[in-house]
Amino acid sequence: MIRLEDRKSPFGIVTIFRRILTGAVIYDQFGSSQSEADRNGVSLASYIHAIYDLILQARAQTVLMIGCGGGTLGTMLARADRKVTIVDVNPDAFILARRYFGLPEEVVCHVEDGQDFLAACASRFDAIVLDAFHGDHIPPHLRSRAFFQIARARLDQRGCLFANVHVRDDQDGTPGQMAECASDVWTDVRLLDSPGWTNRNAIVMAGNVKQLRSPALVIPPLGLAEELAHELDTMKFRIWRSA
Repeated sequence: MIRLEDRKSPFGIVTIFRRILTGAVIYDQFGSSQSEADRNGVSLASYIHAIYDLILQARAQTVLMIGCGGGTLGTMLARADRKVTIVDVNPDAFILARRYFGLPEEVVCHVEDGQDFLAACASRFDAIVLDAFHGDHIPPHLRSRAFFQIARARLDQRGCLFANVHVRDDQDGTPGQMAECASDVWTDVRLLDSPGWTNRNAIVMAGNVKQLRSPALVIPPLGLAEELAHELDTMKFRIWRSA
């Protein structure tokens, strides 16, 4: 891999790499890949493609993303004529997303904490995507009942919330705990997961989500299309409530 840039941000060093053989670009922070995209800006992460398809299924036109990284989901949604707003506490994320990942200029970017932004925002959105991490953990205030209450108030009547959750293994109760907390605010809460995989991504969704189907690969990236399609096939809705 080629190191393109080391950028010292208020939240640690972000390194941008490019794979020599494929041209794929990687946004690395805390020693792990936060985003990876092919040379056309299409994500190489299966959970991004899952959320993308779910948003299309929900017919959401206005989307708020909390957490940027390389901004690959925002790029893909903007190209599908969705109106996208991204909020992130790190101003350098937006600079790098536009410079290396093709984040379009029409995507509106705000440097702010996600909960603070929602609390002060007067707009409503068709979908809210939570993909904000400190290391491999979502900050506690962004997975609290108070956050979900604020998020629901900023959703359209038929809107949906999608939260990316890192899961260590099948013994990790984080996605179930997050779904349980969301169920205090929404009637319909579902969990999309791939049991058996380690260090995987699950998606907690709430709101108008009852009719959503298991996602498929809509935009095949250059390379890894078969692998991503297989990973999406392993993602199933599962029971999350405690017995």
